[in-house]
Amino acid sequence: MDEALKLKKATYHLWTFTVSKLVSTFGAQVYAFAISFYILQLTGSASSFALNLICSILPRTLVAPFAGYAADKYSRKMIVIVSQIATTIAIGGLLIVSLTAGLSLVAIYSTTVILSLTSLFSGVTFSSSITGLVDEGRIQKAMSLNQMSISFAAIGSPAVGGLLYGAVPMHVFLIMYMVASVIAVILESTMDFKLFAKRKEVVEGEPKEPMIESMKAGFHYLMQQPILKTMIVISLFINFLFGAYQVGYSFILIEKLKINSQHFGFTEGAFAIGMLLLSIYFSTRKELKFPFLVSKWGIVVLGVIMGAVSLPLLLNMTYTVIVVFYIVLMFFFGASMIVTNTPIQVMMQKMIEDDYKGRVFSIIETCAMALMPLGMVLFGFLYDVFPAESILIVSSILLILVTLFLARPSVVRAAHPELGQKKVEYLKTES
Repeated sequence: MDEALKLKKATYHLWTFTVSKLVSTFGAQVYAFAISFYILQLTGSASSFALNLICSILPRTLVAPFAGYAADKYSRKMIVIVSQIATTIAIGGLLIVSLTAGLSLVAIYSTTVILSLTSLFSGVTFSSSITGLVDEGRIQKAMSLNQMSISFAAIGSPAVGGLLYGAVPMHVFLIMYMVASVIAVILESTMDFKLFAKRKEVVEGEPKEPMIESMKAGFHYLMQQPILKTMIVISLFINFLFGAYQVGYSFILIEKLKINSQHFGFTEGAFAIGMLLLSIYFSTRKELKFPFLVSKWGIVVLGVIMGAVSLPLLLNMTYTVIVVFYIVLMFFFGASMIVTNTPIQVMMQKMIEDDYKGRVFSIIETCAMALMPLGMVLFGFLYDVFPAESILIVSSILLILVTLFLARPSVVRAAHPELGQKKVEYLKTES
């Protein structure tokens, strides 16, 4: 294909991918909002709600390695489309149940498991396909637009869900999600997943590598990439230590400071707006020269902000000042998340070979999914025993120290050798 035509097709992919992600994510989040309220309204039980979360997290943790294997060994376009069709069928099945027999917890939990698996296969495969869909110079733009669509959905879906819930029956939410899923299937079917792909050609008659051996090969490949390994270890520490924030933030604002639910919603909205604005910024600017270094200081800022969440417990503030403080803090928290994640994601896309992307991303998915609930359970217990401000401050210090150690100057120079060269040139000039 002519280079100009490939670039034109890549531009089409950028916007098709963004719209597809926006529509499907928006539908999924409106559905999640409605189904969460429905479960709590139906049962009045926090444990029933928690079980639905487990049905979402556990299947992803267990099946992620198989999703990575599939993304590396089979047609990525086919996996994405089949996953999206399976999502549509699952919601269609729940719709039929709701119209005939009425919604039950068993039907909801079963659908949650299916949706968890389809989003896993679709997510890992899409992440593995970015470098095949767009040219190298616009990977940062693609990752930023992807994050932008998620941020738009995060801002809009609670508002739409809140307006519709109680005003329309549950089957309207299911129909909305089905329509969104069908639109996503149509858009994804027009994309060429092999446009810039650099995958090895399958040789006719060559024996296929067994699935377990293939998974081991993916892990072995990861272990041979020191910078990549460091980036993933830091990411896992972040996922674990952020359990302190995920549990503590709501606990402090709602239980300790008695923040009004509407004002609490403003702080959540500020977080999404911070993410959105920085995503727009990254989608329009040139690719970062030293992404690992930028992410390192982004994590340090996140650690500082996490510790700052405890300040109203330590200082005497009026209610209005507290609300404004958290709105500003959460805006910068959302912005810092993008500054941390986008450069790392771009770097991973460029560092990992196309034939290993699925397996490497699935390893990250498995570890992250396992550590998140573990962190939340551990910190949930700690908040019942120790003062909230102590837990947050200790966790933030740990996060900063771990980051400064794992991403020490020698590691940063290994990731960006040109930094060392610049320093040598500067010293020569000075002398």
